[in-house]
Amino acid sequence: MGIKHAHLTEEERYAIKNGLESGDSFKAIARAVGKDCTTISKEVKNRRVFQKKGCLGQAFNDCAGRFGCSAGGLCPDRHCRGRSCRTCTKQRCFDMCSEYRREFCELLKKAPYVCNHCAKRQRCSLEKAIYMPVSAQKEYRQTLSGSRSGFNVDEGEAKRLDGIVTPLLLKGHSLHNICVNNADRIMLSERTMYNYVGGSLFRARNIDMPRSVRFRMRKKKQTFKVDSACYDGRAYADYLAYCAERPGVGVVEMDTVHGRMGGKAILTLHFVDLHCMLMLLIDELTARAVKDAIARLRHTLGAELYAKLFPVILTDRGSEFSDPKAIEFDEEGECLTRVFYCDPQQSQQKGAAENNHSMLRRIVPKGSSFDLFEQSDVTEIMNNVNSYGRPSLNECSPYSLFASTFGEGILKKLGAEIIPPDNVILNPTLIK
Repeated sequence: MGIKHAHLTEEERYAIKNGLESGDSFKAIARAVGKDCTTISKEVKNRRVFQKKGCLGQAFNDCAGRFGCSAGGLCPDRHCRGRSCRTCTKQRCFDMCSEYRREFCELLKKAPYVCNHCAKRQRCSLEKAIYMPVSAQKEYRQTLSGSRSGFNVDEGEAKRLDGIVTPLLLKGHSLHNICVNNADRIMLSERTMYNYVGGSLFRARNIDMPRSVRFRMRKKKQTFKVDSACYDGRAYADYLAYCAERPGVGVVEMDTVHGRMGGKAILTLHFVDLHCMLMLLIDELTARAVKDAIARLRHTLGAELYAKLFPVILTDRGSEFSDPKAIEFDEEGECLTRVFYCDPQQSQQKGAAENNHSMLRRIVPKGSSFDLFEQSDVTEIMNNVNSYGRPSLNECSPYSLFASTFGEGILKKLGAEIIPPDNVILNPTLIK
């Protein structure tokens, strides 16, 4: 049977699942769906879902010494005191036991790489790998969407090209001549360079090209491509599971407020329980700018205080947040926080930050440019927003609640101060 489509369809993924559950080989499944057996093998191995589930009568436990272990009561949770770690459902004992050694099923290292047809599945307490067509199709759609969006260039390369193109455009050169005369340095097509200029990747804009400015611009937002691997283990479902295992953990929602396209922006860090929002000015909407801003914040607070204030950070999937390790780890490689991402197009999953942005927009309406702002201007905006009393806080201000929780010393470190209620300004006259 010949190949019907370049990509697997949802029906074919269900056929793969049925074949795996029947114990068919990859060759037999490939014949049934009309694909090469290597395609089936890669599909199963790359899109299998790992589940930390136990079995009938047993909690999940992947410790190599679980059968002869008599340890118990290691969890701080009151429900676990005195209980054997073998029956613990909180899965915290592994982090606290010095004897813990993870055991991984050796059968998952060879075909068929999943537990769909495994005879031991019903009595195995190790981590399992399951091929599920629904999640596989969803992951495929997200990968396909991501591959068709964003600029296929990193920030460093964009700056290098900007250094070549922008000075010549400002001298009145056409982009065609620039690409012809600098082909050995640019090494990209003329059409690609037009896309980069139109997408505000360079300091020069369409207005700097006399012919291009006559044409109506397409309303299409473009960003840098994001490696989807940064979302592994950091999806919204992982965030919910992480918080469920640690009740009461503090959550900070991170976002950005855009000014002029290609110009400065404001990085916001919203403490959900306290309704308090920190604001940091960044020079550009890139992962490098966010990384530098977080590094400055970490240096100001110190590693210990940074870890205390930001145990969990929830953000969206913007390209400026595509380097989670730079936020999680300090210069010594110590993990200080955990970063998680909302699902695509689901901004309501961090609704607290989105709602608080409405107060910021009273002062700097949409369309305003931040290019003339300094951090002192942003701090002044932050002070007025956070000093405003909220009915949900029993008319207290977020700053007052933050100071009573963590102390005023932290506010002073950040250059923040509480403004008297009658002196708060929440309109554009504050910055004018």
